[in-house]
Amino acid sequence: MSEPASISAAIAGRYATAIFDLAKDAGGLDALSADVDALRDALNASTDLRDLIGSPVYSRAQQEAAIAALAAKMGLSAPLANGLKLMASKRRLFALPQLLKGLAEAIAEAKGEMTADVTSAIALSAAQTEKLAATLAKKTGKTVKLNVAVDESLIGGMIVKLGSRMIDTTVKAKLASLQNAMKEVG
Repeated sequence: MSEPASISAAIAGRYATAIFDLAKDAGGLDALSADVDALRDALNASTDLRDLIGSPVYSRAQQEAAIAALAAKMGLSAPLANGLKLMASKRRLFALPQLLKGLAEAIAEAKGEMTADVTSAIALSAAQTEKLAATLAKKTGKTVKLNVAVDESLIGGMIVKLGSRMIDTTVKAKLASLQNAMKEVG
């Protein structure tokens, strides 16, 4: 892990722990979970928001005002809204993606859930997604949420990352394996 990434993760981890503990004490884990999902979607969809959190051009006051307005408009729960305002006042908004990841992991652990990252060559249907989630739940004994992405360069198949395990059934990986085997022969 690079040094700036590890610094961001460490900063985000402290804020995530504090926000999670405040929400848990207030009995608002479900609201926090919905807020994390909504904020993650907003971050992925808005280049303006990504610019706001990553650009040093904006002053602390501008970042605080923008985050306060965003929190009010989205109806974010108090622990998350206040945490974001504090991060803005300390110029720590650059760690927002890591904060959301840390919060999602803490919420999932508290609910007995796991998250699997699935990358497939083509978009999975709802039935395929449900069947994959059910199969993974049966293997782990926990509820499994899927983060599904499409990467057409895989040619066919999928990559499933669940915790420290990774299953790669892609045609691209099989072709690479075959190519390596052929190099060893010749």
